[in-house]
Amino acid sequence: MKLDMIGLTVANMAESIRFYRLLGMQITDPEPDQKHHETVLPNGLRVAFDDVEMIREIDPEWEQPVGQGMGMAFLCDSVEDVDARYNQILEAGFVGRRDPWDAFWGQRYAQVADPDGNTVDLFHPLPASPAS
Repeated sequence: MKLDMIGLTVANMAESIRFYRLLGMQITDPEPDQKHHETVLPNGLRVAFDDVEMIREIDPEWEQPVGQGMGMAFLCDSVEDVDARYNQILEAGFVGRRDPWDAFWGQRYAQVADPDGNTVDLFHPLPASPAS
């Protein structure tokens, strides 16, 4: 058994795809009014975008979750790339949750919100500090 797909419920398919493209995902354009759209990442993992209407067709009792049930973290290309991606996301009109910082666990870290309010982490390991 292996994890094959991560599914995201989205209120606005186009905005969600625009957001995740800023994080480097290669996503084809969905057809107009498409309720389900998938992309396959280079490692073979599928990411699905399902609009709220389709989710409610599957589960009429579905309710919008409150809080953060699951997180996604994107490994950036460098420490500087964490800051650059964060700023790019803000400049594109999306929301920052936490400005980039050097986390105590040894990573440059930042948090942004996708169009549906899910927290998405951006990170890169910090260079090892010289022994004192």
